[in-house]
Amino acid sequence: MNLDEEKLLEAFIKGDEQAFSQLFQMYYDDACRYIIRIIRDQDTAEEIAQATFVNLWEKRDLIKADVSFKSYLFRSVYNTALNYLKHQKVVATYVSRKQENIDVVKKSYVSHQPDFELQKRIDDALESLPPQCQRVFRLSREDGMKYHEIADELGISKKTVEVHMGKALRILRDHLSDYLTIFVFLTLFNIGV
Repeated sequence: MNLDEEKLLEAFIKGDEQAFSQLFQMYYDDACRYIIRIIRDQDTAEEIAQATFVNLWEKRDLIKADVSFKSYLFRSVYNTALNYLKHQKVVATYVSRKQENIDVVKKSYVSHQPDFELQKRIDDALESLPPQCQRVFRLSREDGMKYHEIADELGISKKTVEVHMGKALRILRDHLSDYLTIFVFLTLFNIGV
């Protein structure tokens, strides 16, 4: 460290803005070039160099007067550049995970969207059934009751239950014709027959 730099450093530590300005002019370009070799981005390198100088100014009372300002500066910009790279890696990981989560939600939504649509159409079709027919269908399919149990529950004959079920299945089949495979499934599990 030469005598001029030593005096500048002492003045800088005491808060002399002109000393700070001179040190900035002396080392700013070198600091930027050094940072560019680490992070490969000129604009960011300039921001890091400026931020490091500001940080040194704010914490100048922690700098020892017997150290080389240039060495201290370059150690500071090196650490700041490495922290920047670590931060960028964390951000990239976060963005990647967030995108993965968005993709999973999209896939889930897209794969389940027809299920929501189907359920809505089934609910609408069930609501369109006459009240007694709807009740018979729900007791059979939702409560799992046999036809003779439904007949006992509602005080009607087993044959009337069968008629209501047949009517319900016809109406549902008409409302949900584009979901015919579902109805094949429903009719295969015609519980209570």
